[in-house]
Amino acid sequence: MKHKARKRFGQNFLTDEAIIGRIIDSIAPGPGQLIIEIGPGQGALTRPLVESGAEIHAIEIDRDLAAQLPARLGHPSNLALHEADALETDLPAISGGRNYRLTGNLPYNISTPILFHILGQTQLPLDIHVMLQREVVKRIVATPGGRDYGRLSVMVQNLCEATPLFDIPPQSFDPPPRVDSTLLRLTPRDRPLVEAPPHLLDQVVRAAFAMRRKTLRNSLARLIDEDSIRAAGIDAGLRAEQLSIAEFDALARQMARHSVS
Repeated sequence: MKHKARKRFGQNFLTDEAIIGRIIDSIAPGPGQLIIEIGPGQGALTRPLVESGAEIHAIEIDRDLAAQLPARLGHPSNLALHEADALETDLPAISGGRNYRLTGNLPYNISTPILFHILGQTQLPLDIHVMLQREVVKRIVATPGGRDYGRLSVMVQNLCEATPLFDIPPQSFDPPPRVDSTLLRLTPRDRPLVEAPPHLLDQVVRAAFAMRRKTLRNSLARLIDEDSIRAAGIDAGLRAEQLSIAEFDALARQMARHSVS
């Protein structure tokens, strides 16, 4: 049952038992919980998740690994395997509308699209524990004023409280990635920080950070004019990285008023 990691799926299998134990302690799974795991791979996390008594739904894109996993774990009755692409999976459909938790070792080559897919679902998980490239986690938790602060920071923090838990070295994986990893906990908020329509917030944030070295009067010129930026209470001479989430909200709400008028 030896499986060679496939680069096209971004596979780096977690093998460090001490790290696995710390991750499971952080998740604290238990009976009666429904947990969706993205990318179970060879079952390093899946096994202790199953042993916790929780109901585990594992999403695996690699058909060979998907075929092997139940046998690896002794065909547990509380494991349901979904051979599918996580980017195309309806997570609330898997949960059947029940509350669910989510975890996984996300492939680094598509970790950001997967995160946006998870946070774009009609029903968000109760919490999310994912292993990501450390640099991506730094971008997620960044605050205004630095180069790490960007679209990912604004869009994730708008919906979740983000807490880096601990770093994971390359040697904890087989094959070792070329970067350090971090276990990140995301806890969805009861309500988003931003009041503006999500699609307008996304338009503003995308445009502002697409040309992050330019001032708002230039980067947002196709969406909102300078007078409207000032009407939102914001200096049009600022750059995107200098704006708080509340200020992006003000710009998006200003756009909403213009679209109605």
